[in-house]
Amino acid sequence: MKRYEQLAELLAADIRTGRLAPGTRLPSIRTITAQHGLSASTAFKAYYQLEEKGLVRAQTRSGYYVTALAAQQLAAPARGAADGKPGKASARAAATVAQRPDVSELVFSVLGAAQEPGMVPLGSAFASPGLFPLQRLGKSLARTSRFLQGPDTVASLPRGDEALRRQIAQRYLGMGMAQPAEELIVTHGALEALNLCLAAVAQPGDLIAVESPGFYASLQALERLKMKALEIPVHPQDGLDLAALADALKRRPVKACWFMTSFQNPTGASLPLEKKKALVALLASHDIPLIEDDVYAELYFGSRGFLPAKAFDRKGLVMHCSSFSKTLAPGYRVGWVSPGRFGQQIERLRLMTTLSASLPAQLAVADYLQYGGYDKHLRKLRHAMESQLSSLLAALARHFPAGVRVSRPAGGYFVWVEFAEGFDALALHQAALAQGISVAPGPIFSARRNFRHCLRLNYGYPWSDGYEAAMQTLGGLARRQSPYR
Repeated sequence: MKRYEQLAELLAADIRTGRLAPGTRLPSIRTITAQHGLSASTAFKAYYQLEEKGLVRAQTRSGYYVTALAAQQLAAPARGAADGKPGKASARAAATVAQRPDVSELVFSVLGAAQEPGMVPLGSAFASPGLFPLQRLGKSLARTSRFLQGPDTVASLPRGDEALRRQIAQRYLGMGMAQPAEELIVTHGALEALNLCLAAVAQPGDLIAVESPGFYASLQALERLKMKALEIPVHPQDGLDLAALADALKRRPVKACWFMTSFQNPTGASLPLEKKKALVALLASHDIPLIEDDVYAELYFGSRGFLPAKAFDRKGLVMHCSSFSKTLAPGYRVGWVSPGRFGQQIERLRLMTTLSASLPAQLAVADYLQYGGYDKHLRKLRHAMESQLSSLLAALARHFPAGVRVSRPAGGYFVWVEFAEGFDALALHQAALAQGISVAPGPIFSARRNFRHCLRLNYGYPWSDGYEAAMQTLGGLARRQSPYR
């Protein structure tokens, strides 16, 4: 029996005896490796095996927990074993595994491991907090909170603070498109906006076109709402495959689309303006709504930003979602949606769920946008991101195997790395964790867990000797896998 199998059996025995009761958190990877003298890769294999059996479940940024049915599955008699048929307990475990969301558990596992202290966060979904003007923003929060009056706390529900909506509308004008402030709805981050849009235009069982590879949160939203994903290919340089989308719309009953048209996560790809126009025209011809995730819009390199697909919408079919989480204040969770014709549905869903984003956070962001020098901050942030991208690309060229393909984004803070077929990015992820490095393996960006030979790297942190060493280590780990030996 292999060492990870021995560890898995040991933990299963603790579950069987009740020492690890349902709901109990398992030891962290760091703790389990120290206790048993194992590598992080071995510990992960053990936890993955327990997860596949339905005995434990990963929770984002928290760890692994014993499932409610785990003890029952292990304790139940194995009836049917004599004639080679599965017993009731094993059949129930198999059904539990088969019915679990396909992507969420893997996403939680990968992202949870990346939160371990001391990790080099190449797999992170965030930029360095040190790049944001948090002290200056804190002054705006203190000043606006001091003057907050009782009636103000409910006056802006549920569309959001009027001053903030005016500031957002001005930024639309700066992009070259008009957006009435009264139509905007402020949300608890862009993710709430995206989920509200999806719930407003589709029902359980509906087919939703998503990107492949695509943002894992879109796949998780479909899983939660019991909708189906139709994956449309994305090229790391050219973006969404419009021909494939057009063919899919002819053949399949697509209810809505969820796409990132600029600086797509995970590839960094952007659709050229003509393709954005063509995308909007194509969807308009089928009367299909587009949920446009545009959170990286203002992180462009060069002198001019990218217009969103929303700029070409004439039928109100495009719901444009964005936030300040990627550019200004990650923890403040202030996002918004320009809802098109679906404003009433989204607003009513909002009233039935979270009601409103935090008013103090809204006021602080509005104050900073007006008085804090947001555009100056953005110029500095873009320069930092572009410099960090150059450093990452140079390190990839120095340390990674020849023939590896890498995207060249014009903004955002992700690159997409594609190895030869047969490469195992999940194995690289596990080996890298043992060296204190996180990466984001390709399967978390696909409803079918495709792209096993790919990974996403984050360049949102200032370059340092530690990052250079981490890239050298990653390159060495990659070379150990066939065909790079």
